[in-house]
Amino acid sequence: MSLRSQLSGTGVALVTPFTKNHDVDFDALGKVIDYVIDGGVEYLVSLGTTGETPTLDKQEKIDIANYTFEKVNNRVPIVVGIGGNNTKELVKELQSFPLDKAVAVLSASPYYSKPSQEGLFEHYKALAAASPKPILLYNVPGRTGRNLAASTTLRLANEVDNIAGIKEASDDMNQMMQLLSDRPEHFLVVSGDDALTLPQLGAGIDGTISVAANAFPAEFSDMVRFGLKNNFEAARKIHYKLLEAYDLLFVENNPAGVKGFLFEQGLIQNELRLPVLPLSGHYQQEVKKYLMK
Repeated sequence: MSLRSQLSGTGVALVTPFTKNHDVDFDALGKVIDYVIDGGVEYLVSLGTTGETPTLDKQEKIDIANYTFEKVNNRVPIVVGIGGNNTKELVKELQSFPLDKAVAVLSASPYYSKPSQEGLFEHYKALAAASPKPILLYNVPGRTGRNLAASTTLRLANEVDNIAGIKEASDDMNQMMQLLSDRPEHFLVVSGDDALTLPQLGAGIDGTISVAANAFPAEFSDMVRFGLKNNFEAARKIHYKLLEAYDLLFVENNPAGVKGFLFEQGLIQNELRLPVLPLSGHYQQEVKKYLMK
């Protein structure tokens, strides 16, 4: 099965639950993993930025990945997030990280440095050469400060072996449609924006890597499956039901919103690591009200 087929549908960018002491809460992580798999997501993304990876140390990342592989036990494919702005260190990490049971690596574009498009090309080219698994680009300029242009993405897709797809989160529909129009046949294109997933399904994306699917795996996965089957009447009903939830998920920051939902659902403690804090009290009340509807 091609990676594009394997990762069609809904992937969930897993949170990292913490205890009251801010240690990794593996029991809660196991609950979330079971919850989203039972809810019907097609695959998991471990150690994405929704998992608060900037505040995890190297050993914690290894322990989370190994726990996730063991807990999932081949029920669904797993993508592992390995990204950053130090290309040399990322090359070392890709060569040493436990990736045997992963199907791909999701790598966010370098943050803060604001490299040129040529710098982004060479960065990803170096990662692709070092990685034992296919690389999925992750374009999220709202966080990194630099857009990965469609022309650069398509150049990587066509010229660099081991570049297999992109999570596109630029919020630019024209850019998304350019990728879909000009991509090579094998190249996976998924959304990185929950609220735009429905219209992007209409444009022809293969699926999404979702934050919302942590809390609403059944509903969100159904919406994506309906969209992939061109049943947009059914997909729209779910989309508009979740529209208020999308706003609450990102009202202050990610993953404070989704952790607020998961806390109210009894799956995790409402704990984050600084500099990120839980949702403000009035927003947490809005989360509770939404779930009571």
